Amino acid sequence: MTRPPVSVVIVSRGRPDALCLCLTGCMQLHYDPFEIVVVADPAGVAATQALPFADRIKIVGFDAANISAARNAGIDAAAGDIVAFVDDDAVPEPTWLLHLVAAMQQHDTVVAGGFVRGRNGISYQWQGRTLNAVGDASDLPIAGTEPIVVHPGPDRCAKTEGTNMAVRRDVLVSLGGFDPAYHYYLDETDLNMLLGQAGYPCAIVPLAQVHHGFAANTRRRADRVPTDLFDIGASWAVFERKFIPQGQHREHWQRIRISERNRALRLMVSGHIEPRAVTQLLSRLDQGYDAGMAREPGTGSLAETPGAPFLRIEPGAKPCRFIATRRIGAAEARAKARQRVKDGETVTVLVFIEN
Repeated sequence: MTRPPVSVVIVSRGRPDALCLCLTGCMQLHYDPFEIVVVADPAGVAATQALPFADRIKIVGFDAANISAARNAGIDAAAGDIVAFVDDDAVPEPTWLLHLVAAMQQHDTVVAGGFVRGRNGISYQWQGRTLNAVGDASDLPIAGTEPIVVHPGPDRCAKTEGTNMAVRRDVLVSLGGFDPAYHYYLDETDLNMLLGQAGYPCAIVPLAQVHHGFAANTRRRADRVPTDLFDIGASWAVFERKFIPQGQHREHWQRIRISERNRALRLMVSGHIEPRAVTQLLSRLDQGYDAGMAREPGTGSLAETPGAPFLRIEPGAKPCRFIATRRIGAAEARAKARQRVKDGETVTVLVFIEN
């Protein structure tokens, strides 16, 4: 079966070092044909341009703090039939696109999502999930490695993660892409709801995996402790206006607010934040909710025709190797990995750390 061209879109802001690591991983993808589109702030653009393979990447400058609008800019530049998304603080497995696209072709779906591993390379941050009518996510029982197709219904649709998902470009255009009213948070959830309302089934693909680092940003620390809940409050307000009947807004918001308060209290008890931070976080959450209620939800405006021709990356056929070691052998394992990379192999090093 002929493989469709895929555009990998990476949005980056304030994390040039993580972006370079992500791009290095993406250059190892075992897929043909694919291209890479980077949508980044000036620091990210400069870091990308300094890479030895910069001339093989589409670079789009974008300096607004709005992940939805940035992703739409990436879709506009993408010339692939399928657009795949990965975050700048993530690294995909070399076979990531192969599994995503194969599942879409095999099951005739226009959207697919995969599993997301944490920093240790072993445990999962997310696997398969579904959404109900009010945006609550629930785990989807999955046994084995075969893809599962989620067919949408009145109270259920598939939940894909923004750091590991692929959607056919023409479908993204027809839906308007990502809603710019979501500056951060719930952006892919909104798209999942729209895909479900349109009746599109989704393939959840266990073998399509990325490693997600949860790098620090202006809203959270590197240990995932939140520093500002403004955008979470704003995004929930936009979500309510789009998907939840007005008479249920108050009850829904109180549930969200209690959940965020309990999270902040747990972090205080565990010593991750000071007591005064609880009040500050909830105040910012409320301010964001009020701001979100003033935003006009809608859709983006996407070009039917890509802004630039497909920029195909020649992946080559590289053997894939795994090296596993304990911490005491980490230096030797990394040295072996570097040599194998020089020999043309793609290498994953797993360092097991004893507690």
